[in-house]
Amino acid sequence: MADVRTRLARCFSSVFPGLGPEAIEEASPETVQAWDSLANATLITVVEEEFELEIDPDELEELLSFEQLAAYIESRTASV
Repeated sequence: MADVRTRLARCFSSVFPGLGPEAIEEASPETVQAWDSLANATLITVVEEEFELEIDPDELEELLSFEQLAAYIESRTASV
């Protein structure tokens, strides 16, 4: 699932352009100062467009890191 992580990293780079590759993999609201509610909404929109999926609003609370988003996308795309 490296392709998912590569594509997701590009999404993070577009929303948080100052993050390097290692910082992206560790990214969460606790580690990225710019990650506020607006940045989160933008990130989710970018991710939904990139992966052509709709994230259930009820699940957004649990998708607050690169790792959580990657696992979510991998589980959703594996069943397609």
